[in-house]
Amino acid sequence: MKIGIVIYSNDAETVWNAFRFANFAIDKGDEVKVFLLGKGVECESLDTNQFIVTEEMKKFVDKGGKIYACGTCLKMRQSEGSELCPISTMQDLYNIVKESDKVLTF
Repeated sequence: MKIGIVIYSNDAETVWNAFRFANFAIDKGDEVKVFLLGKGVECESLDTNQFIVTEEMKKFVDKGGKIYACGTCLKMRQSEGSELCPISTMQDLYNIVKESDKVLTF
């Protein structure tokens, strides 16, 4: 199955759980793509002692998951994409939604 996940939150626990689910789905054999939108593009700065978001993100990418970060949302925050979260576009989000069997939002 192809799963698309849209993350619009900058709550560490929420984002951590979204990537935990994404990793679980990949382990089950699904193809998973994550699009970071709005506050979601802040995910690399959300680590806490309890919720190490970047660790889950790195596991996800290492397992073959793809992460896309809204370029407009990054620019609004005077930020740039990174190797983990490359700058993407609404076209990328559209493609994820169109191609996915299921889409979840966090």
